[in-house]
Amino acid sequence: MADSLPQGGFAPLVPELDVRDLARSLTFWCDGLGFTIAYERFERGFVYLEREAAQVMLNVVNGNWTTAPLEPPLGRGINLQIAVRSTAEIIARLNALDWPLFRPLHDAWYRAGREEVGCRQFLVQDPDGYLLRFGESLGRRPFSPDGPAS
Repeated sequence: MADSLPQGGFAPLVPELDVRDLARSLTFWCDGLGFTIAYERFERGFVYLEREAAQVMLNVVNGNWTTAPLEPPLGRGINLQIAVRSTAEIIARLNALDWPLFRPLHDAWYRAGREEVGCRQFLVQDPDGYLLRFGESLGRRPFSPDGPAS
């Protein structure tokens, strides 16, 4: 376990997620998703995690940032998109924990201007219900309003 700043410094946007059971969340995020602890304040119920360039903070619910009652699943209305080099290793880790996927692994193409961006992705919920979408790049292709490019 490291106890230093995240590799490459702090990301420009880092979500901090309230969790109910830090040990259970760490099992999911570290053993299941392959994140590592950059630094922690266990006595305060806080950890700062990283995986590749993605970063997330987990904090045991303490009321400091609570704007409304927290009812499961937490994070309703948002999914966190996390880019990874490969989804296969994460799927294997989650299978080892017998953790269900919210949406199975699939390929998707999204129009971005005059091209489409491909993503091999799956969705999973963490122990508190936060929806996470992991995706690896399938590259880009020209967009055709008449259907997929060849």
